[in-house]
Amino acid sequence: MSRVWYLKQSFTAQLLFMNYPKISLFGLLLLLCYSVEAQQHPLQTILKENPNLFEVVISQPERYETQIIYTQINRDAQNRPHFTSYTYGVDSSRYFYPASTIKMPVAFAALEKLRLLQIEGLDRNSPMHTGVGRPPQTAAQIDSTAPTGSPSLGHYIRKIFAVSDNDASNRLYEFLGQEYLNRSLRAKGFDQLRIVHRLGPSGAAFGPEDNQYTNPISFYNDQQLLYHQGPVHSKIPFQLQLQGTQKGQAYYAQGEKVNQPFDFSPKNFISLQNLHDLLKTVLFPESVPEQQRFAFTKEDYQFLYHCLSIRPRECKAPVYDKPDGYVKFFLYGGATDSIPDHIRIYNKVGWAYGYLTDVAYIVDFKQQTEFLLAATIHVNANQTYNDNTYEYETIGLPFLQNLGQVIYDYEVRRKKGYLPDLSYLKK
Repeated sequence: MSRVWYLKQSFTAQLLFMNYPKISLFGLLLLLCYSVEAQQHPLQTILKENPNLFEVVISQPERYETQIIYTQINRDAQNRPHFTSYTYGVDSSRYFYPASTIKMPVAFAALEKLRLLQIEGLDRNSPMHTGVGRPPQTAAQIDSTAPTGSPSLGHYIRKIFAVSDNDASNRLYEFLGQEYLNRSLRAKGFDQLRIVHRLGPSGAAFGPEDNQYTNPISFYNDQQLLYHQGPVHSKIPFQLQLQGTQKGQAYYAQGEKVNQPFDFSPKNFISLQNLHDLLKTVLFPESVPEQQRFAFTKEDYQFLYHCLSIRPRECKAPVYDKPDGYVKFFLYGGATDSIPDHIRIYNKVGWAYGYLTDVAYIVDFKQQTEFLLAATIHVNANQTYNDNTYEYETIGLPFLQNLGQVIYDYEVRRKKGYLPDLSYLKK
């Protein structure tokens, strides 16, 4: 026990005796322990102090599989960020289905791969034409929603973060190739992940072997071919030793109910810790070792900051008729029509198979408040998959919305040595 800690707690004890002169020694110890716990683990305290919001979920950890990472950010006199993380239920070896959150590392890896090609005239706005190598692959050479009428890597990234577009993510998966995608992320230290399949209705046509094959892709400048990548076959099975990949009691397949657990072992996975750390790495690259960073330019970072925080109405191509909170689960529950301009949420959400996940950096420019928050929850009371009966609206989204709001309120009140200068995010 440090002398600083002892002096701090002795002073706290003196204050307690002054305010509660008849308090027993046992009562003093209880109050003192509670004071220490609140200082050392605010997340636990926040969850305990709001039973009306969280007790139903927190009291049933096996049912809801809840994991939370809350990271405080304290700036020094030079505005450099320092991080302190608090966790609840986090276990990187325990399986949960990440759904569309997997699109975030796909987007980061694709932009980096394009940058590493170092081809003159090739950038994220270059027309990107996807061909067909073998069935059930499909081509993509035009995009009526793009400013130029042609798909591009930048356009796909924008769609991924604005509305979580499945096809956009699949096209970037095809540009990367399964082996390159997994190897490049693991080389940076993100080794609790396995990205092995396409997403959405179109992705359902691809079996495990089909997903090892990716399409030929070409980039152009007007009519000039800048770069061509032929079909790629990834042969390495990216497996992880994970617990709990057999889930539930039944599932539906081709309209028929199968009365046995659903097997998630062939599905994508990324730990909540890896998701949190990926976002932190891109938002605060100087805070991580150089080998963990992505090979982005300053302009790349500004583009990603814009995409991560974009609201559907702010996207001019494509134009979306979605509420501001459509893919913002923390604070807004995925439904708020209008988010105040002084609040920006840099995030990626995912929802499928009863799993709801959000990983976010939340900023309030007016209150000069910032923090990182990542959480996942599983809501599938009947333990049946693919029946479209999940408690998203009644339990999952309210839990994440309330969690974001309560921690936001705590952060606004929390005293900081130096208020952050967040002006660089507005550029």
